[in-house]
Amino acid sequence: MNQIKFKSNVVILCDGTFPSHPIPLSYLNNAEQIVCCDGAADKLIEYGLSPGYIVGDMDSVSEKTKTDFADRIIASTDQETNDQTKAVDFVSQKGYKSVVILGATGKREDHTIGNISLLLDYASQLDVVSISNSGYFQPVLKSQKFDSFKGQQVSIFSIGTPTEITSQNLKYPLNKSTLNSWWMGTLNECISNTFSLEFSNGRFIVFQKFER
Repeated sequence: MNQIKFKSNVVILCDGTFPSHPIPLSYLNNAEQIVCCDGAADKLIEYGLSPGYIVGDMDSVSEKTKTDFADRIIASTDQETNDQTKAVDFVSQKGYKSVVILGATGKREDHTIGNISLLLDYASQLDVVSISNSGYFQPVLKSQKFDSFKGQQVSIFSIGTPTEITSQNLKYPLNKSTLNSWWMGTLNECISNTFSLEFSNGRFIVFQKFER
């Protein structure tokens, strides 16, 4: 089973599908700081861990949790940002430089798409990766090489103005290709233990699937 070479002891737990895969669970179990988005705090407590902070508009967390952890609640009624963004802003203001987001996918598809797309906004604040039970998403703002493994499923989503992109070590090569639609860079596959993407002035989100 592949491991993500992303180091952070800070976890934001969103109120989507709770982690069950060993990789996101390892980040959760070893976190030094867990910031829960609203109702995710109830799930974390049921799992057997305690939230360091609970951030959000407090519309889905139980009254018992609000009472038991009153000193850890960071309430915000700002309707211009979602709870995930409130939590990222809070973590950034606390001075942390990197964060792992868990539980951002599942349940409602519109929430999932919104949470994933926001990774590009967070990338200007801190290093961030969003890990689900099937793989992980990361924002990519410049050309780079990615750790991988032969046969790993890879999808590339172009966000914003279409940009020419060239790949190395992908089964379906990109050669100064322009990804005009979200689907165009999906369902690719790595043919080595690394792959790379080269582009200028682009904004991409890359998904890498777990080995199992």
